[in-house]
Amino acid sequence: MLVALAEQNSTSERLKQGITQVLSIIDGLHQPWLDGMELLEDAQWNKRILSMGCERIDMFLQGGLHEGHLTELVGPSSSGKTQVCLRAASSVAKNYLDSVLFLDTCNSFSPKRIAQIVGQISDSDNKEVNKVIQRVMNSIVYHAVFDIYTLLNVLHRLEFNLRSQKGSQVRLLIVDSISSLISPILGGNGTNGRALMTSAGILLKKLAQQHNFAVLVTNHMVAGERGILKPALGESWKSIPHVRLQLSRDHGSNICNMSIIRHPLMASGEEVKFMIL
Repeated sequence: MLVALAEQNSTSERLKQGITQVLSIIDGLHQPWLDGMELLEDAQWNKRILSMGCERIDMFLQGGLHEGHLTELVGPSSSGKTQVCLRAASSVAKNYLDSVLFLDTCNSFSPKRIAQIVGQISDSDNKEVNKVIQRVMNSIVYHAVFDIYTLLNVLHRLEFNLRSQKGSQVRLLIVDSISSLISPILGGNGTNGRALMTSAGILLKKLAQQHNFAVLVTNHMVAGERGILKPALGESWKSIPHVRLQLSRDHGSNICNMSIIRHPLMASGEEVKFMIL
């Protein structure tokens, strides 16, 4: 209708130009249709599998974190979620020249713990280990994020930088924890909180798929029916992650258990035990 209106008025050249620009932007936002062969080739050639820095977890997950996937770690407090994130960040930063972006929502990031993990997974002497630690630290970009609006702003800026090729390539994006940002806006019967939650989840998946990196987020647990613990964020969130992993740990033990809630390549309920050192 706008195009037809502009055509009727021969003097509306600026309106025609504006409409053309808007239509061009809309066309650019549409995702192209892809056939199965194109998806297979993209998975084979553009999507790597990233080691999480723990041999038992990597073997369990058929290699580790898949680029293009949003992976969620669900678990109660002290179940090992942050430790798994720090170990994954250390491993990816050590093995690739690309950066790891760590979005910290609850002051969980520990550079001392990163250095300790790098020392554990390095086979070199002390002098070489210090060089590796320095390289790893330089590859991890840290950002404190304390509300959902800041998270969306950071993600939109990241999207702009990746599109314009500003800065280094991201290989892994971690949000620890995403539930700390979303839970405060889900109260009541309003839909705004759920809409913001869905927007954040979809944007994370879009960035991972289009720019070939892995996303790892953490989510806490809340009491459900009969006091049984269940993942927070509700029904609207549970369909967003490609992979959902549940962590648990006995009190006072360094042995953790990881089980599959959902995985495109694995059956739900499969589990593995691993040790946090």
